[in-house]
Amino acid sequence: MPSNQAVDYYEILQISPNAEPETVHRVFRLLAQRYHPDNAETGNEAQFRVLNDAYRVLSDPEQRARYDIVHTGLRQERWRLVATGADADNNFDSERTVRLTVLEVLYTRRRLEPDTPGLSPLDLEKLTGRAREHLEFTIWFLVQKKYVTRSDGSMLTITVEGVEYLENNYAASAQRRLGPGPIQKTPARAAS
Repeated sequence: MPSNQAVDYYEILQISPNAEPETVHRVFRLLAQRYHPDNAETGNEAQFRVLNDAYRVLSDPEQRARYDIVHTGLRQERWRLVATGADADNNFDSERTVRLTVLEVLYTRRRLEPDTPGLSPLDLEKLTGRAREHLEFTIWFLVQKKYVTRSDGSMLTITVEGVEYLENNYAASAQRRLGPGPIQKTPARAAS
């Protein structure tokens, strides 16, 4: 078990916590081929190591059972924190701000790394500070509006419509995050 209990091995392997052992093995083999360091096109040594860690734990019934206890506890804790926080009241302005933040992150990624413009939900969770479970509604909305596309590998990428929406709403979003500015006094008109 890793020292960082926040690692979601199910997300890393892109499987459900209810996945059968055969599914764990099949998905691992597929992803391991993709990220193996010897793969010239998609190899990623760091990702390959993380995949191996996830597979080592989830493929062993005893380790998986221990991990599931921690995993379930973390998910319950995330929900508890949100349920007792400000988001519990369906704060529409807050959700709109989160949508614009996700679009900002994807816009920046698209602009700075055009060869790999997509981000995973796990990346968005880390970059926005919002639990992945609570980003699902946001992502669903953005995909339905065609502001974001989701690839077969669950990578999210901003679309042209998303860029235009962000650009049209960015100023209002930035103002809302910063709060009201100082009150500007208008100069008095000279008497004629």
